[in-house]
Amino acid sequence: MQRITVSIDTPLAHALDAMSDARGYASRSEAMRDLVREGPARWHAEVPEGEHCVANLSYIVDRRVRALPQRLAEMQHAHHDLVGVTTTMRLDHDHSMESLILKGSTAAVRAFADQVRAERGVRFGAINLLRVSRSDDHDGVGTHRHEGHDHLSPAG
Repeated sequence: MQRITVSIDTPLAHALDAMSDARGYASRSEAMRDLVREGPARWHAEVPEGEHCVANLSYIVDRRVRALPQRLAEMQHAHHDLVGVTTTMRLDHDHSMESLILKGSTAAVRAFADQVRAERGVRFGAINLLRVSRSDDHDGVGTHRHEGHDHLSPAG
């Protein structure tokens, strides 16, 4: 077993202790081990099989972190091919919740989401990826030409 040291602020430590007590953990270490085990399991669940996906990425932004809103906007512009829609809801004077609808290759969407969630000041980042297949198929809706786009149909 390896030992690591983690520093957390006082309110988070109190929340960890309350969760620990409520769930009957013998120690903070046991609670932290379970939380850390959950992370890789959730990460693996986010990886759908398939080449293309649509996704919803949601996270909380702390605007007090220097230039964070500007950095996030620049990241979204740099990946305009992935970002379809961005919605921001102000929560209080310092925090907002952003939700982005993404589409593209699974690898690119996943890499972008990981980049956003790794930014200092982004908290509670969660992504819901759905596998889609790209096609130009039409089931009984008539014939028409597509000028530079494919249909994205739910896969599986």
